Amino acid sequence: MIKKLSYLVLFIIAIPLVTALFVHKEYAVEREVIIDKPKNEVFNYVKYLKNQDNFSKWAMMDPAMLKTYRGIDGEVGFVSAWDSQNPDVGTGEQEITGIDEGKRIDFELRFFKPFESTEPAYMVTEAINESSTRVKWGFSGHMDYPMNLMFLFMDFEQIIGDDLQTGLDNLKTLQEKY
Repeated sequence: MIKKLSYLVLFIIAIPLVTALFVHKEYAVEREVIIDKPKNEVFNYVKYLKNQDNFSKWAMMDPAMLKTYRGIDGEVGFVSAWDSQNPDVGTGEQEITGIDEGKRIDFELRFFKPFESTEPAYMVTEAINESSTRVKWGFSGHMDYPMNLMFLFMDFEQIIGDDLQTGLDNLKTLQEKY
């Protein structure tokens, strides 16, 4: 009887571990918005990480979070760090890793708490015409085995995508005010 129970327990443990071998480990999310402002004005706003405090959903989740900065904002190498007691915000930093002036900003997001991870993100501005700009905000990530099993129960692309879209909608409202 004990031998059969042991096999049953091993089988129950093995099923999710084997399943996780076949679940994807990567995800990528991109959302966009059209802002009725010229591209250079929009780009010159989004290239400064400190401005994300005014539109990013994540930056607004904990007004009491500690924020620190290193370097010159709007330039490659600038780092914006945060430390929050809110587990949905956690602790981490974001660094500008590349700027294609007027077109694209690349970031590296480094999360320290509640989990450790380093992931790329970007913002792209494209002129639709002289007075309208498409802004794309993208993020990609991964979950190592066996944590990738969470992809079966949570739609990370939807969750992160909704947060990106909220930030872009806030950016649109903010930019079109003036």
